[in-house]
Amino acid sequence: MRSTLIAALVSAAFPMMALAQTADELKNDEKTPGDVLTYGMGYSQNRFSPLTQINRDNVKRLVPAWSYSMADNRGQEAQALVKDGIIYLTDHEKTVALDALSGKQIWKSVIEYPPDTTRVVCCGIVNRGAAMFDGKLYRTTLDAHVIALDLKTGKEIWRTKSADPKDGYSMTGAPLVANGVVIAGVAGAEFGVRGYLEGFDPQSGKSLWRTYTIPAKGEPGSETWPDGAASHGGGSTWITGSYDPELDLVFWGTGNPAPWNPLNRLGDNLYTNSVLAIQPKTGKVVWHYQMTPSDPFDYDGVNEWVQGEFTIDGTPRKVVMQANRNGFLYVLERATGKLLAANKFVKVTWAERVDMTTGRPVWSAETKAALDGKTVQVWPSLVGGKNWHPMSYSPLSKLIYVNTMDFGWEYPPLPSSEVANLKPGEPHYGVKRPWSYLFDDPNGRGYLRAVDPLTGQSKWAVPFKSPNFSGTLVTAGGLVFTGRLTGEFTAVDADSGKILWEFQTSAGIVGQPITWELNGKQYVTITNGATGPYVMRAGDPNLANVPAGGSIWTFKIFEEYSGPQRAASAN
Repeated sequence: MRSTLIAALVSAAFPMMALAQTADELKNDEKTPGDVLTYGMGYSQNRFSPLTQINRDNVKRLVPAWSYSMADNRGQEAQALVKDGIIYLTDHEKTVALDALSGKQIWKSVIEYPPDTTRVVCCGIVNRGAAMFDGKLYRTTLDAHVIALDLKTGKEIWRTKSADPKDGYSMTGAPLVANGVVIAGVAGAEFGVRGYLEGFDPQSGKSLWRTYTIPAKGEPGSETWPDGAASHGGGSTWITGSYDPELDLVFWGTGNPAPWNPLNRLGDNLYTNSVLAIQPKTGKVVWHYQMTPSDPFDYDGVNEWVQGEFTIDGTPRKVVMQANRNGFLYVLERATGKLLAANKFVKVTWAERVDMTTGRPVWSAETKAALDGKTVQVWPSLVGGKNWHPMSYSPLSKLIYVNTMDFGWEYPPLPSSEVANLKPGEPHYGVKRPWSYLFDDPNGRGYLRAVDPLTGQSKWAVPFKSPNFSGTLVTAGGLVFTGRLTGEFTAVDADSGKILWEFQTSAGIVGQPITWELNGKQYVTITNGATGPYVMRAGDPNLANVPAGGSIWTFKIFEEYSGPQRAASAN
């Protein structure tokens, strides 16, 4: 009775709120800039907006419209969703619905966790966003549940346990709804999990299929693991995939093998550090490609796979592309997984190149020495040439816009005897800690780059004293938006990289910007509040005085007041 009353009150107060989102609405998300219904601002995850009202000529007039505190000093990495004038946002412990024009809270749904849940979260207590479909909002939780909330009231409709945190599992990524299936991945490679993707029924939460990224004994790929190593092999899936409805394929990256130190798991270690093309109805893997076989350096492979179209050697190609933590930018044919390009986009010393015939990296002397148990210095560091924060791609310029990490690290492996017999739920590193980052240029620890996906070459690159761990957003208005760890929300010219506008927010930014339109006006939204391994462990002096705190900010173009003027007082 009470929930019915709440729903009625919300409907009366916010009559624009729609009851359902259809498969066609999700498919057309990129073409409907008034709403942001999917992670990545469209199934292709290109984070491109056709909106032009905010552009390089007037962006200097951008001002805050409102901000809302998430009442959480941890990192805010989530991408907001927008539907019919309502913004939906998650963090690790709650989900909120906000009026898009005022920022006023409509509802809040709080998650209560069992004690010690955060013990198996390696790299920041965060959540990266939600999915919506058929009147429901879907999200994951740190204790490895997937839940569905009623869009209008925030009431929990179903909750499904996917795994047990005691075994090292957690969930931090946004789900993906593809062909009527809610797909979610897991984190936990640093704690010896066996990674997987799982598909759920959107109405009931029933598990429909589970596809493990580490093959069982006797399955294809199991021969790439020594006996026993695969049971705690890693291969987590904590970044959301993209979806091609025409091919009915989901492209999802997999993470590093466990432990980082490879001395007790020598082999390719399939299907870690790979991209899997899967059928969303069944979870069947149609093709795969592995970027970093036997990964010793925690390079992972989970980064987003962005879709685009290019003409290569006179032939039109529909592709997926990834800027990998290992420093190579990969371009693959969507239908087949054929490797079309693999080029360095930052300094790379662990591999000389990628062999385009075999698709395999050609290891450097440093990597060969590491596999012999020796301490080496390699670029990029375990943070990667690009970390989890998503890049954007413009179909107009045919460039990707990406924040890069431009430093290496000293890799000190432990002896194999100290890495043996690790159990699920225990830290799976296998290297001496703390490790050291190596900076060629302390004033250029990171860059915002415009990169040609087919060559890896930068059209322009803007250096920053501290690397940016925020996502990027590119618009038809000629702008690239991103955030800085020192708190500035920044807009640059997409053609030149020139900084056109900055606003100092209240905390460092590791969030994902979006833009949307309502009542004929364009807005830009970003979360702030920074966390992550670099923030927590790098000792960056530029971050010493940056406050903690998490909020969501929305910006609009300032319009001069043109109403009645108050008469001047007589003297």
